[in-house]
Amino acid sequence: MFNSRKSWWWGLSLAACLCLQSPAWSQANTRSAQDRFPGAGRDATPREVAAWDIDVRPDFKGLPPGQGSVAQGQDVWEVKCAHCHGIFGESNEVFSPLIGGTTAEDVKTGRVANLTRTDYPGRTTLMKVATVSTLWDYIRRAMPWNNPKSLSVDEVYAVTAFMLNLGHVVPDDFTLTDRNIAEVQQRMPNRHGMTRDHALWPGKTWAGATQPDVRNTPCMTDCRTEPRVASLLPDFARNAHGNLREQNRIVGPQRGADTSLPEGRTSQAVASSGGAAASLSGGAAAASASASAGKSSPDSAAGKAALALAQKYQCTACHAMDKKLVGPSLAEIARRHAGKVDYLAGKIRAGGAGVWGPIPMPAQTLPDADLRVLATWLANGANR
Repeated sequence: MFNSRKSWWWGLSLAACLCLQSPAWSQANTRSAQDRFPGAGRDATPREVAAWDIDVRPDFKGLPPGQGSVAQGQDVWEVKCAHCHGIFGESNEVFSPLIGGTTAEDVKTGRVANLTRTDYPGRTTLMKVATVSTLWDYIRRAMPWNNPKSLSVDEVYAVTAFMLNLGHVVPDDFTLTDRNIAEVQQRMPNRHGMTRDHALWPGKTWAGATQPDVRNTPCMTDCRTEPRVASLLPDFARNAHGNLREQNRIVGPQRGADTSLPEGRTSQAVASSGGAAASLSGGAAAASASASAGKSSPDSAAGKAALALAQKYQCTACHAMDKKLVGPSLAEIARRHAGKVDYLAGKIRAGGAGVWGPIPMPAQTLPDADLRVLATWLANGANR
């Protein structure tokens, strides 16, 4: 028979032991990174931790106080979001649509009916996301993509409200706040779209399943070494169907092989009379020779300063020096708009799409002095 008094005393004794041991345990396990790994960094300061510790959970723990209206969100959206995601969240050829595919009935049921259709053309963000905290948290941490974490808390509330309004989740005159966001959660179109009824971890099962549909037994003895898998494109088939790089999406990590060049060649910089690549390689070689001789020209100094600014403001994330990346190469921009300092400064400041293709460039917020340096450098040929 269970002796409640004895169990109570046993639990009290155990708690006392843990309390007595906890200082030593804590001291042994909370040593600084410098003690445990000499010469490998340092402990993060409380301010550094706080700068990253900004996630918001589905139960809204971590959500800061604030508010933003649909109208305010539209103003922020048109300046900082629409160039990539479209005026109405429809996006473009590069980015996936954010809004669409949800109905008033979905808001009532909490399940997006179009997700069950095999003939529906696509899946928007609002169709799939189950919690409004996911939208709020991601916008705050990652947007705008060229300047993440630059939105104020109230701007994040406003942009979230505008997106929900585009999806007919909240009315036009709605103001989203930390006090009513839990009520908005009860109107998310796919709020019941996430489930634990799949037996992958403790919880209810679906379709009568008692075990997960994937069951693996780890190999512990006589295990074979992991095979090395590689692929090879034969020379005779390398460019048989056109350049693979040009047939892949031009955003993301998978670029595709440049099959217009032999195996192992990764640069388009082939010397040709009057070509940009030749002039660039020649300029680079001259600059290198000059530097090696200890004679740094004013042009090379200006080029290094401009390149440093391009890296500082993340221009080089989309623009390579002498080949197309996400956007056109800096050399191509310089060649097309030689001498147009004011034009280039205006395009950098305002951003846009359509001049070099459908991929948008967001508006930039760099200081005027740095903007002028970059525009002048490009207008003068983008010399390195």
